[in-house]
Amino acid sequence: MAASGNSPSPKDSSLQRSSGLTRFRLAPNPGPMSLDGTNSYVIGLPGSGHVAVVDPGPEDEGHLAVLASAGVVDVVLITHRHADHTEASARFHELTGAPVRAVLPEHCHGGEPLTDGEVLMTGGVEIRVLATPGHTSDSVCFHLPDDGPSGSVLTGDTILGRGTTVLDYPDGRLGDYLASLDKLEALGGATLLPAHGPVLTALDAKCREYRDHRQQRLEQIRGALEQVGGDASIAQVTDVVYADVDPSVRWAAETSVAAQLDYLRS
Repeated sequence: MAASGNSPSPKDSSLQRSSGLTRFRLAPNPGPMSLDGTNSYVIGLPGSGHVAVVDPGPEDEGHLAVLASAGVVDVVLITHRHADHTEASARFHELTGAPVRAVLPEHCHGGEPLTDGEVLMTGGVEIRVLATPGHTSDSVCFHLPDDGPSGSVLTGDTILGRGTTVLDYPDGRLGDYLASLDKLEALGGATLLPAHGPVLTALDAKCREYRDHRQQRLEQIRGALEQVGGDASIAQVTDVVYADVDPSVRWAAETSVAAQLDYLRS
């Protein structure tokens, strides 16, 4: 997942402009799977005074204070259940009084679960909820159709600013993920606002790149099965396909292999 990018320093306390209708702050939680950290987004028409916050991230008081100072927080939206996106949800609800909404009820605080196709209006901005399972079963993206000439999409971990995402198998499934890429590609060349890594242009091109990567991995898995046998274990296939993987992310490689074996064998 590691590669070069242009995310702000975790020590930067300001909100960075990411698109015409969004700003973001990099949370101080870098790591092997979170890259430089989680990008927490603020959505709102400049000058409206009202905002939505997406993925408040870790429970870091300084980080949350900056997000809370962005305006009157009308709603907090969660892209998926992982802790680097949800840990601060309850605390941020306490700080702002804003309802926290996610697909899973256990990650909602004072708000209702999100539903696919739902349209929200906050801070003068239309936000469309898109169910995009695959990384996790509860993953959603947020489409801002009026954010620039081609709109923008907050993709959570479904598509990253660099590298590729892990399918959290068995909760995340490859078949679902490929269908989600098709759904996002249909939105065209929207600005891509990921939860990790730098902002990108041309969502549709990135979806095609991700799909090609998955197909290449599937071919490698097929080759590994021919080499070590059709009933090979996840660990055996990982040894072949991810021979040089860093031990710190070996579990992620095995999880991806498990998802791909399930896809091929089913």
